[in-house]
Amino acid sequence: MTTDTTDFLGWLKTQIPLLAHLGIDRLDWDGQSLQVPTPLAPNVNDKGTGFGGSQAAIATVAGWCLTTLCLKERGLDCDVVIADSHLKYLKPVTADFTTRVSLSDIADADTLAERVAERGKGKLELVVEVVCHDQVCMRLDGIYVAIER
Repeated sequence: MTTDTTDFLGWLKTQIPLLAHLGIDRLDWDGQSLQVPTPLAPNVNDKGTGFGGSQAAIATVAGWCLTTLCLKERGLDCDVVIADSHLKYLKPVTADFTTRVSLSDIADADTLAERVAERGKGKLELVVEVVCHDQVCMRLDGIYVAIER
């Protein structure tokens, strides 16, 4: 079962008010990967390119969403936090962009769910990329931790 992301995004914007200002109006989720199409205009800096803080926020939230959706679809209600992240800004974002994150293997989500069920918590390592004009402009390497409620 794949979650309806329209309702999920609506709920998320009530939990993280910043998201209402970033221009995100949909999440594309297929059960293994998530894409977040984003307009440049509300995320622009003084140079006319993508603001690094917006990219960092969207990338962080994209990984959080993937982790949360994977757990939700496995019947688990967890608090998810980012425990560690490293960002690399590789190229300027010059137009509307997409933030994407995928499980390297669907077994990663199953293992996470098993750890949470057994130990009450688990972690998931993810690579999140901000892509513009088919080029990776920013990369976040992150560790997300899920704690059963």
